[in-house]
Amino acid sequence: MIVDPEKDAFNHVEMMSRVKQEAVKQQLDRLEAAVAKLKAKTQQEFYDELRNSVLEETAQAIEKMRGFGGDTISSFAIFIRGMKR
Repeated sequence: MIVDPEKDAFNHVEMMSRVKQEAVKQQLDRLEAAVAKLKAKTQQEFYDELRNSVLEETAQAIEKMRGFGGDTISSFAIFIRGMKR
């Protein structure tokens, strides 16, 4: 079988081009994912996140109280966590 060096070189260049294109696509996908994570939050998203963390902190503090029975304390904590958005 006779191999044409010009065709062989062209095929090699074409294959390397496809490999590089795929590598660039993968890098772009990773970059887009990273940018999505850094997306700025809206004022409402920020408020809701802050509210939820304060409610969770309050529920955890109530669970540490010993003035009521365990069921009552758990009920209070469940009620407070239910206020999250």
